[in-house]
Amino acid sequence: MSTAAEVAQLDHRPDAPTQTTEFRLSRPLIVGPDTPEAPFPILLSGPVQKGFGRGGKELGCPTANLPDESITPISTVAKTGVYYGYAQVLPPTEGAEQFGPDDFKVQPMVMSLGWNPFYKNKQLTAEIHIMHEFKTDFYGFEMKSVVLGYIRPELDYTSREALIEDIEVDKKVALNSLQRPEYEKYSKDAHFE
Repeated sequence: MSTAAEVAQLDHRPDAPTQTTEFRLSRPLIVGPDTPEAPFPILLSGPVQKGFGRGGKELGCPTANLPDESITPISTVAKTGVYYGYAQVLPPTEGAEQFGPDDFKVQPMVMSLGWNPFYKNKQLTAEIHIMHEFKTDFYGFEMKSVVLGYIRPELDYTSREALIEDIEVDKKVALNSLQRPEYEKYSKDAHFE
């Protein structure tokens, strides 16, 4: 039996359009203006929490989930969809030796803000994929991110393969979009340590 809060959250989950091949083929490889515009940049931070475990296992795109209270700065000013920017996992006070030399550097990221309609989630989530191969998990570590732009709306999919294809395009779009000088400078933003 669902709690009242779960039912209320489910009632607010909007329907998402279904992704089509035409949409995928028409996607630009760079998005947004040459300089971030309001509401960007959006600063997020919080401890990484366990999500549904689907990103790495099912989609080949491991994600770091932020707690609900950490996503308020973006969920109150932006629509659901896929975003790009930079993220950094902060080193722990103990146990850092199990990580590689680049694991705590600022890295490009893509972020899904939404309900994940393919999986019929019952609550809004922010899932960040840092475009770096980590040697180990970092659950509970503090993560900071600067969200700089919007890539596309949240979509539903007819297959997991179609979702994976779009995720791969999202990564390319993010990397291409972040190469512009006014975006690159945020990799050294004071928000990061």
